[in-house]
Amino acid sequence: MSKNNTSHSLSSLAWQRLKKNKLAMCGLVLISVFVIIAVLGFLITPDSSPDANEQILEISKKPPGFCVQMLLMKKNEETHHVNFISKMMYGEVSDYRSIPLSAYRFEGSDIVIKEFTTGKQLLTFEKKFNIADVVYALKDNKTIQTTGEVSFYESGNNTLTKKTISELQQEIIKNNIITKKYKLGTDLAGRDLLSRLMIGTRVSFAVGFISVFISLLIGVLMGALAGYYRGKLDNIIIWIINVVWSIPTLLLVIAITLALGKGFWQVFVAVGLTMWVEVARVIRGQVMSIREKEFIEAARALGFSDFRIISRQILPNVMGPVIVISAANFASAILIEAGLSFLGIGAQPPTASWGEMINAHRGFIIGHSPYLAILPGIAIMLMVLSFVLLGNGLRDALDTKLKDEVMI
Repeated sequence: MSKNNTSHSLSSLAWQRLKKNKLAMCGLVLISVFVIIAVLGFLITPDSSPDANEQILEISKKPPGFCVQMLLMKKNEETHHVNFISKMMYGEVSDYRSIPLSAYRFEGSDIVIKEFTTGKQLLTFEKKFNIADVVYALKDNKTIQTTGEVSFYESGNNTLTKKTISELQQEIIKNNIITKKYKLGTDLAGRDLLSRLMIGTRVSFAVGFISVFISLLIGVLMGALAGYYRGKLDNIIIWIINVVWSIPTLLLVIAITLALGKGFWQVFVAVGLTMWVEVARVIRGQVMSIREKEFIEAARALGFSDFRIISRQILPNVMGPVIVISAANFASAILIEAGLSFLGIGAQPPTASWGEMINAHRGFIIGHSPYLAILPGIAIMLMVLSFVLLGNGLRDALDTKLKDEVMI
């Protein structure tokens, strides 16, 4: 065997095996895309409002590719300023109210808009707004009608400012009349469906990561103690594992969720507390096998403490199966969270959750807008499939019985 081959670490050999598995690499690429979307969050969503929850009921249930003109009217609120990190994590409240329209015209110091209609309504209504009220908040300006001009006080400026009506009209045309396109259409509440799907990625990843972390924390501890000390402690832990294992996972999660209350964080704890048993069983079996090895006997002979033997000698040698189980548990956590949200006891509205989106639009599956429920379902399927493929690839890559080519 060549020197280069023998110098390869186990992790590099596992990575070489994993790269040869095309399905596993496809799963890894999809997971990477989901991670990028989840991390960047509101920086890349078309709707950057908190929870992607800008509701415009006039344009509810519009098909993918729908375009509409909007009048952006200044809200009578303090201007919202957020930094880069805050916007990425929580979104940014818009300083404008979006009003869909089908046509507009100017009448002196007013703008008259014809409200948006799908073309099936016989009657349409018009709304009139002062052009200064569109550009500036009412609390920050006072309009005075004069010949050909508007006088007002701008925000944070006590000096009377004058602009001609023509200048304000041009400013509205340039900055306040926009055409907005909804690439995946809008949902029942008139929210951008693409933005809701993208932010829903965060919920699924958060539940997966935290639930797997909780399951590893409990499972590794319980399994290591049971496998290393055995005896009565092993019997007690095995009894606890069997009791938890005998309860259907979804029913146990529902019971824990109802006990802790509905909410975003409660789901993490509930799912994590039901997934540790499989980790504990695997860790227990691996520790029982390794504790009889010669290097463990040597560690005991050198007077190392049990904690040092378990943490530095045993656990690093059993992490391969744990990594594979974690990938499978990640997929399970996503499905459980989606099921809880579908039942209404998971993440609560207006939080964007794929399960809640399916629940809210399940009645349209056999109607004229089935994509409202199908698209979140496809997102769940793709993420779960990605982790299943990656888990299978990791299982094969970390299998020490698989032999690489021997270079002579």
